[in-house]
Amino acid sequence: MAVVSSLVPARFLTLTAHLVIVITIFWSRENNVLACLPVNYTQEQFNAADTQVIVALSVTLGMFVIELAGFFSGVSMFNNMQSLLSIGAHASASVALLFYLFEAWMCAVYWWIFALCSALPAFTEIIVFIAVLGLKRKPL
Repeated sequence: MAVVSSLVPARFLTLTAHLVIVITIFWSRENNVLACLPVNYTQEQFNAADTQVIVALSVTLGMFVIELAGFFSGVSMFNNMQSLLSIGAHASASVALLFYLFEAWMCAVYWWIFALCSALPAFTEIIVFIAVLGLKRKPL
């Protein structure tokens, strides 16, 4: 029981840390947009890159809604495998996004971080949600 009681707060804290970093990037995205552009860029290129970053961050926030819904509903709160996957993914995302923010990495790097650290746990959350509610099975 000690493992379960320590996984739940760790999962919540890593989810919250990742969410705070994504919101911070959303507010201060100009430096990251400029990192995606060549030295001489037009306003159209800036607008296109800004739109790409806004879309990426918005989709990430949508993945947070899926994960937090499963977590707070209790469907996956005590699922050890989902908790470990979520903790690992969101802790990795927090570190990677801090580098993305401070080092002004290219925009393409964000999509890799998104795929591995946001989309993967949200996809498994949907699978757990379907297994528990749709198939009326006990979570693993």
